[in-house]
Amino acid sequence: QVQLVESGGGLVQAGGSLTLSCVASERTFSNYAMGWFRQAPGKEREFVAAISWTGVRTYYLDFVKGRFTISRDNAKNTVYLQMNSLKPEDTAIYYCAASRYGNSGLESSSKYAYWGQGTRVSVSS
Repeated sequence: QVQLVESGGGLVQAGGSLTLSCVASERTFSNYAMGWFRQAPGKEREFVAAISWTGVRTYYLDFVKGRFTISRDNAKNTVYLQMNSLKPEDTAIYYCAASRYGNSGLESSSKYAYWGQGTRVSVSS
């Protein structure tokens, strides 16, 4: 069992920045691909970004490309989502997730066996 805890959400003005963190309670953290998903009010959960076991491969939702950066520090069992130039459309609860088996199909929530409880991001105009 892998436990994930997100942090770093908050309220920010449009154009501002936030960095989300997700800490995993697992000493074999480097064996997991990691992803970020988000769910806005009245909408379904959507893929935001993912990163491979070693961090060499990354994947992004088109809407956040050039603004968001996913990274990981395996020595700290932590994955990050740096969010710049935030827009009101980015307002959502952001969830961290872990996938043990491979680096393909990471845009699908079905690839992830473990999920955090989420951290709220609110962007005002």
